[in-house]
Amino acid sequence: MNKIMIIDDEPAMGAMLSDFLKAQNYESVVYASPVEALQNLSEEISLVITDLKMPQMDGMTFIQEALKLHPTLPIILVTAFGSIETAIEATRKGAFHFLTKPLKLNELLVYVEKALHFRNIQRHNLVLKNELRTQHSFAGIIGKSSAMQNIFDLIQRIAPSNANVFIHGDSGTGKELVARALHKLSSRADKAFIAINCTAIPDSLLESELFGHAKGSFTGAHQRKKGLFEEAEGGTIFLDEIGDMDLSLQSKLLRVIQERRVRAVGDNVDKPVDVRIVVATHKDLKTAIRDGRFREDLYYRLSVIPLTLPPLRHRREDIPLLANFFLDKYNAQNGRHISGFTPAAIAQLLNLNWDGNIRELENVIERAVVLCKDTVIDKSDLPDGEANSSESLFAQASEHLPTLEDFEKRYIHFILNKVGGKKEKAAHILGINRRTLYRKEIEYGWEKSPSESEEQES
Repeated sequence: MNKIMIIDDEPAMGAMLSDFLKAQNYESVVYASPVEALQNLSEEISLVITDLKMPQMDGMTFIQEALKLHPTLPIILVTAFGSIETAIEATRKGAFHFLTKPLKLNELLVYVEKALHFRNIQRHNLVLKNELRTQHSFAGIIGKSSAMQNIFDLIQRIAPSNANVFIHGDSGTGKELVARALHKLSSRADKAFIAINCTAIPDSLLESELFGHAKGSFTGAHQRKKGLFEEAEGGTIFLDEIGDMDLSLQSKLLRVIQERRVRAVGDNVDKPVDVRIVVATHKDLKTAIRDGRFREDLYYRLSVIPLTLPPLRHRREDIPLLANFFLDKYNAQNGRHISGFTPAAIAQLLNLNWDGNIRELENVIERAVVLCKDTVIDKSDLPDGEANSSESLFAQASEHLPTLEDFEKRYIHFILNKVGGKKEKAAHILGINRRTLYRKEIEYGWEKSPSESEEQES
């Protein structure tokens, strides 16, 4: 049962409030002295209702001293000397609410219930934060689910080795975080960790980026440039979205893995490298091998130790922990002081599909922190899960029974609109490379072909 402390130097007022709260099934304890009340303040007190004008110590001072001992304790300040300035000062000092005499008991009851609800949310979120700080955070990765505990165990076992690691998982599941953890827990931790997304750089430049180039090897190569393999010497290189790498470059990467030597573009000298290779993709590389889009020998060289990250929908018990982590992060970045989530908000987070995984959850929490009007995030601050669900999209499409080509056209257009026309991001979501997306845009008449552009210029 919630226990409420009442502080008022008028015995009749204290007794009246105690009787009223008892009738509402609340336990209460009454003090005439704020000093004595402060001495007896303990964790079993869920709420304090205190007068403002009292001998020895006024209500404002009591609030400050009480919150030093119990920072999450809600305190309702009551006074016969009400003013806007007093209310503002009370709130600034940390009061949960400010009421003026004569008290309206029904109004008091409303704020008692709100304060106790707030206290429960505070305690729940404090438990989550303590969990996050202790056993459920590992090398920067968060998770208490059995799936993630297995991942943590595997990382600990394979990190000390020099074996290549292949990380598979949907977009947004935290593949780079795992790669960084492998590096951080290895003997290479004091050396460089270099990460590169293979879809972010055109194939014509990726070879030079990875292996470097000699001076004069191509137009604009005014001096020798070190490649990322050389930059990562003694450390770890992380090749994200390896499934999009061009076949000719795959063969050169295979040679580097086999010989542990790199040759810069335009050079005729090999340079030895000592680098641990960690790769990742969200694609099914075995299907790509069957389709002739990925080398089988390279796959087995890279996949010495495979590691599969579960999507967020398969580790829902981690969602409250992750949500609180992102809440703290974006509170700090935006100067907000949102204390946590209501039970309804947590239930909503647990109910959403999370097709975009942890990255989508992070975006949702950032948006909620920025737009939230209260001190806690409620269900109304979160998406309802209907507008963006794939089920909704397919349901709408099936009403008109479009052709596969028409549906593809509409879906690509839908994704481009969602990401504000950012082609790299759209291609990533669609699971295709930028060249394929560009070809589709030309095919559907959204972009001009190179020949059309030349004709217009001429």
